[in-house]
Amino acid sequence: MSVHRRLGTAAGAALLTVAVAGCSGLGRTAVGTISYETEREVVITVTSPLVRGCHRLAPSGVTKIENRSLVDLRLFRTRDCRGKEYTYVATQSGDTIAPDSLPWRSYSIVH
Repeated sequence: MSVHRRLGTAAGAALLTVAVAGCSGLGRTAVGTISYETEREVVITVTSPLVRGCHRLAPSGVTKIENRSLVDLRLFRTRDCRGKEYTYVATQSGDTIAPDSLPWRSYSIVH
């Protein structure tokens, strides 16, 4: 194999490695849908949200959720996904708030 061809192969392999690493970071999504019902009984469906970060729910809060994605969720009663208490909702399941409890206001994805 010539030196030129070896350099080309090495450069191609390095470029492929960088491209794959770049695609698997911030842009990953949770495949599937997450549907939730607000306190005003409005149903909202989100398709394939980003895996990273905190996701705010409806300002009025959420009383019911259906997780039809391929990842698990943590639901928080705060707007910023902070606090020690959260509700864990596994993939392909759902949950409803208990009577007289605060609604959920944000969620994060377990990955």
